[in-house]
Amino acid sequence: QVQLVESGGGLVQAGGSLRLSCAASGRAFSSYAMGWFRQAPGKEREFVAAISWSGGSTYYTDSVKGRFTISRDNAKNMVYLQMNSLKPEDTAVYSCAAATVYSSSYSHLANWYDYWGQGTQVTVSS
Repeated sequence: QVQLVESGGGLVQAGGSLRLSCAASGRAFSSYAMGWFRQAPGKEREFVAAISWSGGSTYYTDSVKGRFTISRDNAKNMVYLQMNSLKPEDTAVYSCAAATVYSSSYSHLANWYDYWGQGTQVTVSS
């Protein structure tokens, strides 16, 4: 069982940066692949980024490549999403998720993940 709690969201101007954090409970955290998803009002949930259990492999959706960076600190049971050059279209509720297996083929699918956090709001003003 893994419990996830996100933080770090807020209001930022276009071009600005935010760093989201996801705190995980459970001693097996380091064995889980982790992902970030987002959902804007009236839209479906969208994959943002994923990272393998070791942090050695990462995967991003095209719209955030070069702007966002996912990372993890297994000693602290933390996952991060550094978001730079933010755009108004990045506005959404961002949620982290944990999966027992990392797959570059499937880690973009929400149903690949077993545990979810409650989300944190990110609003980017133009």
